[in-house]
Amino acid sequence: MDQIPVIQDYTPPLARDGKFHVRLTEGRFQNWRRLSSWPMIALFFGLVWVQFDGQPWLLFSFEHHRINLFGSALSWHDLPLLAGLMIAGASLLFFLAVAWGRVWCGFACPQSIWTWLFIRIEQFTEGRANVRARQEGQSLRATRLLRRIAKHALWILLASATALTFTGYFVPIREILADAIQLEMSPALWGWLLIMAALTYANAGLVREKICLHACPYSRFQGVMFDRDTRTVSYDASRGEPRAQRRNAGADSGDCVDCGLCVQVCPTGIDIRDGLQAACIDCAACIDACDDVMDRLKRPKGLIRFASQAQLAGQRSRLLRPLLAGYGTVLLVAIGAVAWGFSDTTALLVEIRRDRGTLFTQLNEHTVCNSYRIKVESFAKDQSLIALSVHGPGDFTLFGPATIDLAESNSTWLPYRVCGRDIEPSRTQLQFSFEGQGAGASEQTTFLTRAR
Repeated sequence: MDQIPVIQDYTPPLARDGKFHVRLTEGRFQNWRRLSSWPMIALFFGLVWVQFDGQPWLLFSFEHHRINLFGSALSWHDLPLLAGLMIAGASLLFFLAVAWGRVWCGFACPQSIWTWLFIRIEQFTEGRANVRARQEGQSLRATRLLRRIAKHALWILLASATALTFTGYFVPIREILADAIQLEMSPALWGWLLIMAALTYANAGLVREKICLHACPYSRFQGVMFDRDTRTVSYDASRGEPRAQRRNAGADSGDCVDCGLCVQVCPTGIDIRDGLQAACIDCAACIDACDDVMDRLKRPKGLIRFASQAQLAGQRSRLLRPLLAGYGTVLLVAIGAVAWGFSDTTALLVEIRRDRGTLFTQLNEHTVCNSYRIKVESFAKDQSLIALSVHGPGDFTLFGPATIDLAESNSTWLPYRVCGRDIEPSRTQLQFSFEGQGAGASEQTTFLTRAR
């Protein structure tokens, strides 16, 4: 495979004092991007408010050591399932990268989505990109000052809403708002919200393209993932060169009229005509801008398009290839493993701890007792009563509630005592059995009769 050229040093257009202004454009790819991003935005801000049986529909609760996942409750013991989901997601990302480049970055990455939102707020308050670029560096007076204040106020409002919503997936959002209204929110939670809001404000409003280029690891390893058949946003130099403006065009001039719109609409400020670059996120804004110019000039679209190196060289691009098939196989295996794992999640979680105060208690010549603490957590629906029994190689008696009411003692440590009669070994394996409505569990522990 030929080395893919990567160009990282560039100077964006419409730049003043190191800042450049992105020009918004319209087109079919931007419409597709909105079709993918707006539902994701709606889900992000909406799911946090959805409840199921009085509980949040999606919640990662560190306080209660449980995960509410679309109506099902999972314990921390089921965390490998989330790891499986992450592996499946990474495999899908790599599959898409080999096939179509950084389409995830351009069409669905939260950093890109929020950056476009902040850019739209900037245009709404301060005007189009050329106006902002022309006024950059000028003193702020009257209307311009008010517009600048309005922009940052809306940025802060969106960043705060983002931070509050994100936190609501770990702490019930209704509890957060109630505590905030009553001024009872903890300093730790206040600090977390301020940090998340500040990071969102900085990432989407101030830093923007530097995250895609310097902080995102994908910009660094994309060259390893791509091959000659990867279809990514590309400039057809054989058709566009030599570029020339319309008034200077000659018989041998290419279709590129050097209007610069492809650079002005790029959210990372690169010139796609220089080749594949680490900062390109395949948002296809340059494709829409160029297609619009070609339409006006009555020339064929596609001067900038999704194309592979092989296609640009006039060769046929392979659809199936080993690297793509490998990532597809890993993706299918990961999805299958996660699906199987969700069919066998923990319905009843049991923990047993010995009383560390005394190893055992000798009641008489024949009877020895051990003390334990037991905690039962149910992750199944309609699970209220749990029957408890103890079994072992000998005559054992359980002292404590034989039936645990989860409505009153869920996740609570309960004291129990087990007494054995005429138990000869110094250490005997006991089995505690827990039976509920359609769910059961067992846990083994040690019964001591004398010190070793």
